[in-house]
Amino acid sequence: MGIDRNELIDESPDLYRFALSITRDPVRAADLAQDTVIRALEREDQFRTDADLGPWLRRIAHNLAIDRARRAQREILVEEAEDRWRDDEYSIDPAALYDNTQTRDAIEDALARLPFTYRSVVILHDVDGWKVREIAELHDISLPAAKQRLRRGRMALTTALADGAERHKNLQGVPMQCWDARQHVSDYLDNTLDDATKTLIESHLSICPTCPPLYASLVNAHASLSTLRDPDAVIPPHLEARIRTLVSD
Repeated sequence: MGIDRNELIDESPDLYRFALSITRDPVRAADLAQDTVIRALEREDQFRTDADLGPWLRRIAHNLAIDRARRAQREILVEEAEDRWRDDEYSIDPAALYDNTQTRDAIEDALARLPFTYRSVVILHDVDGWKVREIAELHDISLPAAKQRLRRGRMALTTALADGAERHKNLQGVPMQCWDARQHVSDYLDNTLDDATKTLIESHLSICPTCPPLYASLVNAHASLSTLRDPDAVIPPHLEARIRTLVSD
């Protein structure tokens, strides 16, 4: 029982590519791949030497990603999307949707809004070319369940893209994309932006229908933190003693 270290190293590039495929983010993919290797080494007594290492690593990575996605809770409700599709009156403007799918950012944003278990099925099947049977084995679910996840995932993705297209239409003429602006609001709050970027942020906030409330909330949260500071706080004697010991070692 145990893992061949050289084989583990050889599998690392494929593991990272798999992690990148399901996370859609290089930094998160690197973290996921590293954590997968750590988890694999911690549980190497569970690995059968007659089994293929690659699928075992991908299963670990997949389960870790699910745990992280559940904690993140950055998802569109698949049930809500399916309810829309059940409504005979529900429809989508295909022309607007087509325009929205011409930008990679729009597709990535829509994918990011899917729950991980559905996003991974759609990506593995429609992007990476996995067969439904292979996806079912990875997810440890039945073939009908995998087909259902693919169907519901596609519906949710289409709805997310349609929502994005509607939002894009509402933001015509707004300088900067929302995420571009939101990445700078912390620096804007601290007044550390260059004049050009500051002007773009202010123009965006003056027109965008959704960002101003977020910025106002950020300002309020920042202000509330100042009430936590205790200028009269004194370091506990036992902590001071421990620090002195650590420094002197």
